Amino acid sequence: MKTLTIREAREGLSHPEQMFADDGEVLVVRHGEPVARILPATPRRGLRSLAEFLAGQPMQTVPSETLLAEDREDRL
Repeated sequence: MKTLTIREAREGLSHPEQMFADDGEVLVVRHGEPVARILPATPRRGLRSLAEFLAGQPMQTVPSETLLAEDREDRL
């Protein structure tokens, strides 16, 4: 874990990719006391493929035209 003072952190914020990319966790201290902890961002989950999405969807057993006809009959 990398430890920085408030001044070092403030100066490094102009280029955060250089300052925080190498280390996992950074502790910011003031007068030797911790005031902040900077953690790495978690990577985003990738999107599922269309095939995976469709495989997880339940299949409709009743044709949609039958469902629509029943719905129309109920409204009359």
